[in-house]
Order: sequence, then C-alpha cells, then structure tokens
Amino acid sequence: MKTLSLLALALIVSITSFSQLNLPSASPTQTVHQDFGLASINLSYSRPGMKGRKIFGDLVPFGKVWRTGANGPTIITFGDEVIIGGTKIPAGKYGLVTIPGTTTWTIIITKQLDINNPALYKSENDLAHVTAPVRHVTNTVETFTMQFDDVKQNTCLLNMQWENTEVALPIQTDIDTRVMEQIDTAIIGKKPPYYAAAGYYFNNGKDLHKAEEWATKATEQQPDAYYMFYLLAQIEEKLGNKKGAIAAANKSIEIAKKVPNQDFITLNEKLLARLK
Repeated sequence: MKTLSLLALALIVSITSFSQLNLPSASPTQTVHQDFGLASINLSYSRPGMKGRKIFGDLVPFGKVWRTGANGPTIITFGDEVIIGGTKIPAGKYGLVTIPGTTTWTIIITKQLDINNPALYKSENDLAHVTAPVRHVTNTVETFTMQFDDVKQNTCLLNMQWENTEVALPIQTDIDTRVMEQIDTAIIGKKPPYYAAAGYYFNNGKDLHKAEEWATKATEQQPDAYYMFYLLAQIEEKLGNKKGAIAAANKSIEIAKKVPNQDFITLNEKLLARLK
C-alpha cells in the first residue's frame, strides 16, 4: 500500500514538473498591424510549418473549411468600416476562415471568434465571401505567412502564402467622402489646413485650381516651407503653368539649400528638368 502511494506521489510530481516546462510553440502566433485608410487593421494568426509534409490537398484538404493557421482561431480586427467582397463590414473584431481549392479559395469573414476547429464553423455567422484565384509561386514557402501588400490610401491586399500557393483578399475602405467633409469644415475654420487640403486635392485628382489656391496660401503662411513650394510647383506643372512651376521649384530649392535638405533639392531639380 505504501509502495503504491509513493508511486502515485511520484507520478503527480512528474506531471506537475512537465506542466511547468516553458516550451516553444510548434506554430508560433504572429500579430500584424497595418495602418489603413483612417484607421488600422490588426491580424492575429498562428504559423505552422511544412516540416516535410504535403500541405494543400493533404494536410489541408481541398473543399473543406480551414481555420487558416493552426492552434487557435485567426482573428482580424478592423479599426474602421471596410468593404470586402462588396459587403460593408463595420469596425470590429472578426474571424477569418478559408476553403482552399485547386484553382480558387473561398475566403470568409465571420462573426465567430472561436473557430479553432473546423467543426465549430457555422455558416449562418458569415458576413462576407470572396472567391480568390490561386497563384502558384516558384519559391517554396516553408512557414504559413499572412501579410498586407499593395497598401494604398483606400485599398490593400491580405496575402496568404504557404507551400507553393498564394491567394489574396482585397480589402477596401471609403475614406474620400469623409476626408472631403473634413476639408470642407476645416478650410473655413480659424486655422485652415491649406497645405494638407491642397496635397489631398493634388494626389486624388480633385480640382487643381482649388489646390493651387490653397497651396499658394500655405506658402504665404509659411514662406520658409520648401516642401510647400515643391507641392505648388507640382500643381503648377500639372496645370500646364510652366512659368509658375519653375518659379515655385526654384524657390523651394533656394530654401532647401539653407536647411539643407538634399532630397527636396533633387526632387525640384528633376521637376525643372521635365519642364525644359
């Protein structure tokens, strides 16, 4: 009886010791933060490795729901409203699962945050479906990787790569309406943001004459701001006002040399070269 008690005690000690080990995860978690639009996107997922295994069509079956990682659920958090597959998704935290196929994947945004097992998936919680074409890459990707790519003001791609397969989820956001409303309000305020407003108009195909007006006012407010004169030069160039563009570029160079700021000197010199 005493021997059995000692054996039981030894087993408990052994189990307790094992549970206290600090071991590395076989599929480590990664959190990706991406500034996007007027807010940001955060992605949390785990990264399994190939480890000599055949992945798609074997470890990850075709035509079945995949948690898109390992261990825990894949979670994506939008800091602002986005558009995915034509559906508006409010700011918030969501699950991301996929259904891999040979030529296309179905990428799903769901209200479920607990899908660490495909059996838990419930289609009634789906918010958006996107059919994404498969692209075969020549370089083998050993560790499952998700990253944001081709990030622009109102669009980006969430790329998924593993083995020799790559798919991308397009994400959009409508910031133009809100930015234009902000500009309309701020430009009649006590401290009009002339430079920022002119830059937005210039970079987004808005009224160039209005951008010219605001850029000019910005340089009048800050006559030592070489970067503002460079913006004005760009606007004048686009308007076809060669004389005005040359004058603004030369002024920008003059001020930039005093700082000095070689980057803006070079930018203006390139602009002047285009005008010859």
